[in-house]
Amino acid sequence: MSVDKVEKKVVKEKVILGLDPGTNVMGYAVITVKLSKVTLNQFGVINMGKYGEHALKLKKIFDRVLALVDEYKPDEVALEAPFFGKNVQSMLKLGRAQGVAMSAALYREVPITEYAPKKVKQSVTGNGNASKEQVAKMLMQIFSIKEIPKLLDSTDALAVAVCHHYQNGSLKPKSKSWEGFLKENQNRIKVI
Repeated sequence: MSVDKVEKKVVKEKVILGLDPGTNVMGYAVITVKLSKVTLNQFGVINMGKYGEHALKLKKIFDRVLALVDEYKPDEVALEAPFFGKNVQSMLKLGRAQGVAMSAALYREVPITEYAPKKVKQSVTGNGNASKEQVAKMLMQIFSIKEIPKLLDSTDALAVAVCHHYQNGSLKPKSKSWEGFLKENQNRIKVI
């Protein structure tokens, strides 16, 4: 068969920006998915504690998310939806932060998806009630992160990005039983 007749298969990468909105600290993470391999590009926090005025914090969120979108050119943005708390003022501020982050992504015409906190935890750890520390430790194993971050907002954002990847069917389990999963993932099992 000649080279002309061989069909070239193009494998597209998908870049996902995960965001954990907050008014004092906002987590972000960028992952790249190619075939079934997920690579961590960058994760961290946007710290707005030094800005006293709420409107100034919102501007900082918009500017920083827009800069992340411009730098990494994500195909999709995934955000953690605010959870319902008792403090109405905190909910209002958190909703504004999320709205501004969404606006920055939409300004560059990047599609966004929201996930409930329990859905994110369930996707990463298998337990919708997992603690932030449990989520962080699972992500440390998945991505071979050596040291737990000082602010877990960064791993929360990474969890949102990973959840989005899993929800889009990019990672379909080969086996349908725990025994099969364990056999397929020997390299991910750590006995302590």
